[in-house]
Amino acid sequence: MPELGPAATRVRESLGSMSFLEHLEELRRRIIYSAIAIAVGFFLCWNYADRIYGYMQRPIMEALKRNGLAEKLVYLSPTEPFNLYLKIGLLAGLFVASPYVLYQVWLFISPGLYRHEKRYLLPFMFSTVFLFLAGGLFGYKMVYPAALDFLIGYGKQFQPMITIGEYTDLFLTIIIGLGVIFEMPILVFFLALMGIVNAGWMWRNLRYSILVCFIIAAIITPTTDILNMCIFAAPMIGLYVLSIGVAFLVHPARRRARQEAKAK
Repeated sequence: MPELGPAATRVRESLGSMSFLEHLEELRRRIIYSAIAIAVGFFLCWNYADRIYGYMQRPIMEALKRNGLAEKLVYLSPTEPFNLYLKIGLLAGLFVASPYVLYQVWLFISPGLYRHEKRYLLPFMFSTVFLFLAGGLFGYKMVYPAALDFLIGYGKQFQPMITIGEYTDLFLTIIIGLGVIFEMPILVFFLALMGIVNAGWMWRNLRYSILVCFIIAAIITPTTDILNMCIFAAPMIGLYVLSIGVAFLVHPARRRARQEAKAK
């Protein structure tokens, strides 16, 4: 594992210049601002929770229709639909407020960066939201329909009784899980920017990383077949290779080499 780079050292020195209570106060302020933004997003989205859930249940409706089964989900408790819409409103509100929440995260970590490094703010926010959306869309359009077709087709001799709670948990596990996985280049960007990892180390550990990708895919995929596991693992491996390029471009040693080349 490479040693900490200059950026990581600066962050450590910046953090060291503040007392523990000052750190807690700054963190508390950022959490409060983020919580207020999420609450506002929740109240804005709650009225549209039924429409949002209509899009969420479309994959299962299409899978049931293709297998000639009743296109209906069920619930087991009178309070379940109400609680479900609360959850949907909260998650949608969190997503709507995510740019502001990411901005608060940036404000918390930015004191440890140089002024010219703070120009990464807009690319950071745009890339984070874009990659999360790309991961969710990939899951919604590709992974989830394939998984549902396999699972429902495998047991179509039985009459399914799928509850809205169980279906929602499965949907969120796959969509949010893939959205988070697609954030890998952003994580590597900051680790490489601070000199914690570099492209050489990532390349030397490529085969182990591929193994980890397949292990993660096996954990989060709802089916047990190899095809769906490969569908999950393929984008993770591709993102890891992309992250190697990101680490190569932003690592402090590489940036110093470019500056020296310009000086000559």
